[in-house]
Amino acid sequence: MHTDPAELDVPRPDGTLRVLRWGRGPRHAVALHGITASAAAWEPVAEALPTEWSLFAVDLRGRGHSAGLPGPYGFGRHLEDVLAAVAHLELEQPVLTGHSLGACLALLTADRDPGAFGGLLLADGGLPLPVPAGADLDALMDASLGPALARLRETYPSVEAYFDFWRAHPAMKDAWNGYLEDYLRYDLTGEDGVLRSRVSEQAARADGRELLGSSGRLGAALRGLTRPVRLLTAPAGMFGQPPGMLPPELCGFWAAQAPMLTVETVPGANHYTLVLDPAHAATVARRLTEA
Repeated sequence: MHTDPAELDVPRPDGTLRVLRWGRGPRHAVALHGITASAAAWEPVAEALPTEWSLFAVDLRGRGHSAGLPGPYGFGRHLEDVLAAVAHLELEQPVLTGHSLGACLALLTADRDPGAFGGLLLADGGLPLPVPAGADLDALMDASLGPALARLRETYPSVEAYFDFWRAHPAMKDAWNGYLEDYLRYDLTGEDGVLRSRVSEQAARADGRELLGSSGRLGAALRGLTRPVRLLTAPAGMFGQPPGMLPPELCGFWAAQAPMLTVETVPGANHYTLVLDPAHAATVARRLTEA
């Protein structure tokens, strides 16, 4: 059953941060989405949680209904926004989780203020990505995120046209569901004829560059973990085919480097369906309650 989330606004010095809340239970989780996504991506996970839980999903700066928050973007601003949301909403010891870029932000937020959170779960993100010394980060980003970034420059004549674009996506064509439609509707802004994604390409590019250049910072946070943390990975990547975003060799290396890290692969999932497909989202929800 789909339930409409409560829309909560968190004041920031330069605007308003949007947070979506599902559930009214006393146990709390805070969720951070991926680089070109929004808080609505967490709906399937939220609805798979037991009734004693509430999930608070943040629209990161430059995305969703936080798109109006200006730059500069980057990890530092996101960490400040997330901690401000936790404080404003008076959340005590919530479990923190993140998907993709959001997993990196969750790891670094918990590293900055470990006492603020009762647990940490990473979903297909959070590991340093191997980047050759002196590499052109913009070229690497275009090679890995090119289609996702190109979508942000396009306009669509109707909601159905946007659905058709995603129905043809190799990661989604066999996994279509109502949650995905909710997510895509939430992502759109504008009027019929000129609909577009709410995601700021400038924000995505700034965060992508920092992600590629933050191997040392992420590695230090992983090695510094003081309590068990689980990383869920998808065996297929952004285009629905193996290898995943975090291949087994990379996961094995960091599991050895970070003794508190446990890696679990979710069979049949790809990078998107890990949180957007109800069956895989139920696994994420279960691990979230265990965190």
